Amino acid sequence: MIKKVAIQGIQGSFHDIVSKNYFLNAVETLPFLTFNEVVCSLAQHKADAAIMALENSIAGSIIPNYALIDTNELHITGEYYLDVQHNLMALSGQNIMDIKEVHSHPMALLQCKVFFDQYPHIKLVEDSDTAEVAKRVHDQQLLGIAAIASEAAAEIYQLKILAKSIQTIKQNETRFVIVERHQNSSVTLNKASLKFMLDHKRGSLAAMLNVMSDCKLNLTKIQSLPKIDTPWKYAFFVDVTFDAYEDYQKAKSIMTIMAEEFKVLGEYKNAKQ
Repeated sequence: MIKKVAIQGIQGSFHDIVSKNYFLNAVETLPFLTFNEVVCSLAQHKADAAIMALENSIAGSIIPNYALIDTNELHITGEYYLDVQHNLMALSGQNIMDIKEVHSHPMALLQCKVFFDQYPHIKLVEDSDTAEVAKRVHDQQLLGIAAIASEAAAEIYQLKILAKSIQTIKQNETRFVIVERHQNSSVTLNKASLKFMLDHKRGSLAAMLNVMSDCKLNLTKIQSLPKIDTPWKYAFFVDVTFDAYEDYQKAKSIMTIMAEEFKVLGEYKNAKQ
């Protein structure tokens, strides 16, 4: 069955690559410029699933995406880790000294900053999407302007790669999550994404972390996010892995009692196993 999958970006973007790898090409991708549009398409039943980047090994968490998943009552049903290699590309017949501007997503520019320090003549311009810039360079035959994008984008939009793997840290991995309207129970469940809020009592967070440890959960991620309508109040988003689902269920029942607010954002298969 072909799934309609909403992605941020167009064909050749990293989200597009993940959608095809995860669903083994059995997808019709619905491209959007923003994550907000991606989530809206899923919430309005225009898409069956969505792909969203949540964190990068260099730049850290993409915090607004946690809030989008939470506030729209969506569920994380899977994850995928992609080795993101950034490549500098432009129309053929040019070399890097011919390039005056490089347009790309702010995250890509940040991850490649050191490379461009050696080319002070190049102006870095923030744009909406890596692959969309590559397409624009091709469609408008823009000379002197380069894109940072995937090898797939260079092939699709017939651009010449001027420099490969230009990110500062060569091991550059991004964690993407698959998001749906309902929880998927047909897969092995050994990882969960949770959200909870605690009171201001001393040691309340430590006590919650102790529960996870005592119940044999492995904490792989913790991220705090301010509660907008309550100053100095924070929600904690955590990812945990576990060997036995019964251990996780026990921890969940205790954490529900201890927290002022407790929510399961998703239960799914650990992609790092």
